Amino acid sequence: MNLRLLVLGITIIGCLLLGCADKKEEVQSKPISTTRPNIILFVADDHGTDALGAYGNNVIKTPNLDQLAREGVRFNNAYCTTASCAASRSVILTGLFGHATGSYGHVHDYHHFSTYDKVKSLPVLLEKEGYATARIGKYHVAPESVYHFQEELKANPRNTVEMAEQCKGVLNSEKPLFLYFCTDDPHRAASTNPGQWDAPNSFGNKVEGYAGVETITYKPEEVVVPDFLPDTKESREEIAQYYQSVSRIDQGFGKLMQMLKESGKADNTIVIYISDNGMAFPGAKTTLYEPGMKLPCIIKDPNSKLKNTTSDAMISWVDLTPTILDMAKVDIKEKSFHGRSFKDVLNVKEPEGWDQIYASHTFHEITMYYPMRVVRDKNYKFIRNIAWRSEYPFASDLWAASTWQEVYRNNKEFYGKRKVQDYLFRPEFELFDLEKDPDEMLNLANDPNYKGVMDEMIKKMKDFQIKTRDPWLITWDHDSSLQGTGINL
Repeated sequence: MNLRLLVLGITIIGCLLLGCADKKEEVQSKPISTTRPNIILFVADDHGTDALGAYGNNVIKTPNLDQLAREGVRFNNAYCTTASCAASRSVILTGLFGHATGSYGHVHDYHHFSTYDKVKSLPVLLEKEGYATARIGKYHVAPESVYHFQEELKANPRNTVEMAEQCKGVLNSEKPLFLYFCTDDPHRAASTNPGQWDAPNSFGNKVEGYAGVETITYKPEEVVVPDFLPDTKESREEIAQYYQSVSRIDQGFGKLMQMLKESGKADNTIVIYISDNGMAFPGAKTTLYEPGMKLPCIIKDPNSKLKNTTSDAMISWVDLTPTILDMAKVDIKEKSFHGRSFKDVLNVKEPEGWDQIYASHTFHEITMYYPMRVVRDKNYKFIRNIAWRSEYPFASDLWAASTWQEVYRNNKEFYGKRKVQDYLFRPEFELFDLEKDPDEMLNLANDPNYKGVMDEMIKKMKDFQIKTRDPWLITWDHDSSLQGTGINL
């Protein structure tokens, strides 16, 4: 009897051990990449919503990005916080406004803006969670210790097909992957000299083209001229060049998606397409008018309930880092970021509580000091131009642009719908009702009928500056320009 019990006990223990071993083996053999999604953040340079088929442009050819929109969610109200390359990218990768991190403008040596060492960026946080992190193309943030990626891939950032091909190795990573894919297109190129203002390659386009890329050209007479630009020969020629550069992006994006599918990981990879700021034309890039800050954002999340749909939720690039961390199943502390996760928005057709954003711009280049702060609340948009007594400064490439030079050299009164004088010399306060005035032409700031709206917007702006430790908060108390206006502080 005792022997039988002993044999039975050994058998039971053996079965239990075998079961545990099988369970342990199952856990070990399960690829890490299936527990957390791969994430590709694809960032174009100076690409507005004006030049994408998915956003209503029927002329430009962007079939691969349009396909992404059919497979995911296209956001109609996605905003950068500052319409400047380096400053915007610092926000994208930290979830913090640049005025709070020292990322006030360009990071080139002669500008030397740099993020504080204590900041923990998205790639660093993801690496800590077991992600393989890699970047390719435009970087434009500093210091490297803050924005550290485990792997830097090399390719011509104007040739997105070549860039995609260089990503083959990381796409096969055994760990969950975060790939930061950043093009130089459609940024202007070699165009800071007004003497070359009609150069045909101002958007990186070359007569000989790029290896592996089909050169897609556009006729100036067929392009769509946005309302804020003058409809001139020069504008149309430059927009045609801009379109050509965007089509190059689309081909590289398509190549990357093809390679992702071939890797077998497409069903577990979140793909995000955005731009750092609006098109590189005066009135868009470097401004916080809508063409400068309202940008494309298309997200394909295989686990999202919504497909081939649009979202009117108002989101901001300061929300990207907490959102991506949330998607990666990382526990995030809301107080660590100025933004918040919009992951759940991808599952709700009409989300509530997503009708307000803030923006903060201080510099583009070091010579371009013109701090602006913005509150967008539902249909109202409030801009404070802190250095309003100064002439609005030009980015060097925008000053050289033939679109601007044609107006400047001919001493024209209007630039698009705006008077040149009004573009260069702005009031301290601008208030627009975007539902009635999408072109931001009618400033309501001094209209007595909108005094209550102004008071509320100023309060929101000051609260935002206090919350985000904005050094420019002090200018409210040091500026006597409000005296006699009737505006309450």
